[in-house]
Amino acid sequence: MRRRASLVLLALAVFCAALAPLLRWYAYPRLAKIPPNQYQEMVLEAKDATLIDYNDGMKPKKVDKVTIVQTLKGNVEASEEIEADAGKDVVVWDTLSYIIGPDGKMVSQIPERYIFDAHTQDPVHATGEMVDGDPVKREGIEFKWPFFTEPRDYLYFDAQTRTSSPIHYVGPRTYRGMEVYYFEQTVPWTKVPMPKKMPIEGIDPATIEQTTGTSLWYTAKAMFWVDPVTGAPVNAEQVIQQEMRGGIAASGPDGKLTAFAGHVKMRPDYAQHTLDLVKSNRTKVLALHTWAPGGLALGALGLLALSLWLEARSRRERTAPDPRPREAADARGVSA
Repeated sequence: MRRRASLVLLALAVFCAALAPLLRWYAYPRLAKIPPNQYQEMVLEAKDATLIDYNDGMKPKKVDKVTIVQTLKGNVEASEEIEADAGKDVVVWDTLSYIIGPDGKMVSQIPERYIFDAHTQDPVHATGEMVDGDPVKREGIEFKWPFFTEPRDYLYFDAQTRTSSPIHYVGPRTYRGMEVYYFEQTVPWTKVPMPKKMPIEGIDPATIEQTTGTSLWYTAKAMFWVDPVTGAPVNAEQVIQQEMRGGIAASGPDGKLTAFAGHVKMRPDYAQHTLDLVKSNRTKVLALHTWAPGGLALGALGLLALSLWLEARSRRERTAPDPRPREAADARGVSA
């Protein structure tokens, strides 16, 4: 009976030992991916900001708060079309940054289409990739880091300038009890396109620079606290400055006029929601990548040890001498 049990345990040990690497190196690379139908909403705020007032002679004013509502929607139909040509899992995110002034009215809105590999988060170049209607060809990452982010610099795409530059790994941090990686990127003053959607009806941003000689310039310091397991930012902040330079609006070729200046942060309730979401996804990724393969490997070792122990006991019992014949001989001697 013990021998039979040891064989069953040995078979289970072999099964667990074979399943552990299969789960880690075959299942995980295929199952760990961004879902194509993801939807997410985020609210950010810049308190005590400076904002240009288009309705009052284009003068910059201090305001209590500027709100940015960011929506992200996975476009399943577009991703399936691109996958047919790309031959791999592709995610298409249609995003919108909707900027609201202190009076609740729109300041501007900037749509984006971001196309990337569902597993690696590398950009995938396809028709429709754009920022505010302008075709772009992204290099590097945007919005999300790869699974199991490394403590190093990455190339990060800035939507305002439509260019990519290094985002630097600064070091580990603790954010609300979670161990994260902290990254920073500083974008120097750069001439950028004006938003196509502006609060004044009838203004064509494409002709502003041509007719008035005024251009828009931008600089920013971007800060991200990234969960290294999922690659998802648990917090993001930006210190942004925008200036109108030259021409009529800025009172001459050397003039400067602040269009926006503020420190943009996640609203606290959305920051907590983001952290909870990342923690949930982190558990799933770790279970698939580390916990399940590791548990199976340890279970295989335990089952193998138990199987060998039972086999050793079974063999000792089979090779032990039978005391019954000697007891019978002793009994005959006594009777004589």
